[in-house]
Parts: sequence; structure tokens; C-alpha cells
Amino acid sequence: MRKSAELRVGIIGTGGIAGGKHLPSLSKLGAVNLTAFCDIIEERAVKHAEKYGVKGAKVYTDYRKMLEAEKLDVVHVCTPNISHSEITVAALESGCHVMCEKPMAKTAEGARAMVAAAKRTGKKLTIGYQNRYRTDSQYLKSYCENGGLGEIYFAKAHALRRRAVPTWGVFLDEEAQGGGPLIDIGTHALDLTLWLMNNYEPEYAVGATYHKLGNRKNSSNAWGSWDPKKFTVEDSAFGFIRFHNGATVFLESSWAINIRQTNEAICTLCGTEGGADMWDGLQINGERFGKLFIEKAQLEPGSVPFYSGTGESASDMEARLWIEAVLEDKDPVVLPEQALVITEILEAIYTSNKTGQPVFFEKKPGKNGSKSGKKTATAGV
Repeated sequence: MRKSAELRVGIIGTGGIAGGKHLPSLSKLGAVNLTAFCDIIEERAVKHAEKYGVKGAKVYTDYRKMLEAEKLDVVHVCTPNISHSEITVAALESGCHVMCEKPMAKTAEGARAMVAAAKRTGKKLTIGYQNRYRTDSQYLKSYCENGGLGEIYFAKAHALRRRAVPTWGVFLDEEAQGGGPLIDIGTHALDLTLWLMNNYEPEYAVGATYHKLGNRKNSSNAWGSWDPKKFTVEDSAFGFIRFHNGATVFLESSWAINIRQTNEAICTLCGTEGGADMWDGLQINGERFGKLFIEKAQLEPGSVPFYSGTGESASDMEARLWIEAVLEDKDPVVLPEQALVITEILEAIYTSNKTGQPVFFEKKPGKNGSKSGKKTATAGV
């Protein structure tokens, strides 16, 4: 990355996701100057500015004042879901390229406003779906693109926790978040699945949500007991999506469910030439020379004695490729049009639960590829 092409970067929302993912990864990039930090809790912004900011980095409690006062090149939006659209649109219109944390927005209407703003301003917009950058995800993407699975016509998107309800912040607040595990972790599993399938043309979705365990006190939760009175979102949600080409996807998500086998942000893919799943490492299955086979992908370095490798983390790769896309004028790995489809599907599942009916989508061709005609940032695998 060119040191001379330094970017002035601002962070809006300096909570857990900013401190745990965005800031550590951005701080490793020579082309990035972290110059502005904004949070409604000023002490939190000050702490991160002192740790990651350049000398003289500014702290704000109002993102509007930050956007007005600072001439920023890039903004990362790491706030609760309810404000994603409003802040992202404002940042784009102020002349910034934007990475917004997942999900794209609380509502499909908000997500569509974000896409429209990016087109209107000519600025880049991407969404923080970091699971695309994992080693197994990158390998399987290449495998799929090279026809290893053939036509993928059935898939499962898995996001299941036995008892791991996030009890901090506003995760349990439907007004602030728009939902529970479906919009929180189901969104990661669905994004990964559709990206691997390269299919963003849903025909309809049907689904159901449940509030079965969240309405009772629980002391065995990974992050401590929750208050049932404040648990206003679902604890589990399930959806079925059919696509215009006939493919189908089953989406399962839960923060708390009585199940033995749990994992999140993984998928199962079934194609005409083979299948793949991520339950116990990445495993490929199929038929070869008249026999069925199952192969576990060797993804970790291990061929050199006494050397374990120095692989790039998913978060670091996400940040690097995003900044490279800005500097080199390439499309980001996660296109806003793709993230919009994810939000539309999630909203359709919530709507289907309320109405008891499937929700149909208008066919919008061309969502799979770049809108600008520019090259897309890749991990080089």
C-alpha cells in the first residue's frame, strides 16, 4: 500500500465492534491516519483516540459536527442498527467513502437509501461481512468459482448458539436493532452462503421467529443472565428462500436453543458436481472414479517443520482490501447491492412471520456483479 497516499479516516461509534475489529486492523495499515473519533459516550471515544489516533486526533459526540469539521476520506460506521442508514447517507453526502458494520440497515428502506446515496455521490460503500475473508471461505469461494461444486441448487446457512445471548448494549432492544439473532448473526451466515453461490435474485421467502427461551431467566448464558422484560427480540428465527433460478436456501439462526451441534457463520452447499460444509473444518464431498469421497481441506500451514505460518486474519484482510479498493478505485469485496439483498431477505422473513404468508421479491437482474465496471478487490487466492 502506498504510504504517500494517506487517507484521513474517522470512526463513528467506538464500542465493542470498533475496538475489537475495525480499529486494530486499520491501525496496521500505513496508508491510514485515524484522525477523528465519535461516540455518544465521550470517554469511550477519548480512550480509542488515545490508543489508535494520530497526534492531535479529534473527539466528537455528534457525528454531524465531525463530518462538518473534518475533511475525511473514509468513515467507518459502527453504531446500533437503527442509525446505520442515517449516518451512512450523511457521510457519503459529505464526500466520504463508507464502511458500515453489518447488517446494512435496520430496514430494507434504509438500505435502499444507502445504495441510492452511494450512486448519487459516486462514493464507495461496503458492509462489514468479515466472514468472507476467513481462510476456509476464501478457499471455498475459489473452489466454487472454478466449478468444483457445479450448479449449487440447495444450501443451508447456519448461525446457531446453544446459550450465547449478547446481554450488553442494545442487542435485546427491537426498536434499536430491528430484531435478534436473525439480523445479528443470521445475516453473516446468509451473506456467506449467497456469496459462495453467487446468487442474489430471490423469488420469495417464508419464515418464522420464536421467543421461547428469552422470556425466562437463565444463568447458564455465556454472557450472564438476561432480563426477560428487556428481551424484546426473537431468540430464534428460521427462513426458507427460493431463488429465480430454482435454487433454495434454508436459514437457521438462534442465540438460545436446545440443540447439540452449534456453530455460526457457516454453511452447507449442495451442487451437481459436489458438496461442501463447514461444520468440522471445511469438508468437500462428491463422487470420483465410481466411489464416494469426503476430503477435509488442508488450510493451515504445516508442510514446513517448526513453522506454523503467519496468516492474515479475516479482520485484517477485510480492512486491507477495503482501503486498497479506495486507493486503487476498485469495487469493494462486499458490494452494497449484495448487502441490500441480504437485508431485504431478512426483512421478508420477519414480515412472513407476522403475516403467515410468503413474501415475493421483484426480479432485479445484475445484482451479482459490479455496477461501476471497475475491478473488484480480491484476496488473491
